Amino acid sequence: MAAPMARVFWSSSYARVLNKFRQLNCNGEVCVSALVMQYRSKHWNPKFKKERGQKFMKFDLPNYEEQVKGKKEKTSIDEERKKMKQDGRKHPSSFSVKPISISSTSNVLEAYIPPEGDGKTSLISKTGAKDKLSEFGKTGKSYNAIRKIKQFEEYFSSKTFPSEAIEIFKEAQKLIEDVEKNEDRLHELVTEYAYPQMTVGLDTKTLRWNFVDSIEPPRTVHCRTTDLLTKDNLYAQVTVRFHTRQTLAIYDRFGRLAYGSEDLIKDVLEFVVFEKHISDEYANWRIHSKIIPKWIPVRDPLHKTYIKPHMEPIPDEEEDKPEKEAVKA
Repeated sequence: MAAPMARVFWSSSYARVLNKFRQLNCNGEVCVSALVMQYRSKHWNPKFKKERGQKFMKFDLPNYEEQVKGKKEKTSIDEERKKMKQDGRKHPSSFSVKPISISSTSNVLEAYIPPEGDGKTSLISKTGAKDKLSEFGKTGKSYNAIRKIKQFEEYFSSKTFPSEAIEIFKEAQKLIEDVEKNEDRLHELVTEYAYPQMTVGLDTKTLRWNFVDSIEPPRTVHCRTTDLLTKDNLYAQVTVRFHTRQTLAIYDRFGRLAYGSEDLIKDVLEFVVFEKHISDEYANWRIHSKIIPKWIPVRDPLHKTYIKPHMEPIPDEEEDKPEKEAVKA
């Protein structure tokens, strides 16, 4: 007997049901289920098979039920770490490692304390003579530090260094007028400790600085050396006293003058600390910090500017009275 003509089912749901009866005995005849087309998900064009596969990404969806359950039931840190390891996630570390820079120190070594009234009193006066005598008693450590520096820098001199220091100071002050453009050169003149202190807030301000002249020649007032990590890794710090005439003007982001003036010349007394990694053969002297005495008067604050708020005008009571009387009438 000829096998009956089978109907082809295109529906995938029917195909799955009928395929279960594929192994049944059909009395030597062709089973209907054998002719049923199976559900296939292949593309009709075999070309670009690899590219089509790359368009899909397989990933596991988060189990929100477990997350809610974990919040209600407090789990230990070990269990959380084990669960995250199974999911292939990195467990956050419970501590943070701060970056260490060994090209400069992170503080000022035995900071120099300027005598009160420096720049105003003279040697002839009583206070000036006392301050000068107290300085002689503190120069012992400075002389030892200078000897240590000369072991690495043969031609170093505390008398000639201030002339080199003031050139570094003037160039660095001019470069911070445009920090973004002169960033690489600034790092050569300023240490990593002083750089954020010198450039803070300048991204929204405009600075104009000019050096006029020196009232007194710059001089070295303090020298110190220290080692870091190992005894062979040495750093030197030299404090230089500058008594100069300068102009300074700071403009806000709207171009309005916030501090100082470009025409007003002021006398400025500064104690600038320069540092060098003397163990490094290719290191240079750089600005490290500035010592501000407690007896120096407080500077004037910056004039802050704000956007003027838009406010609706409040009507006068006299103008409202005729309107109210008209309504009553």
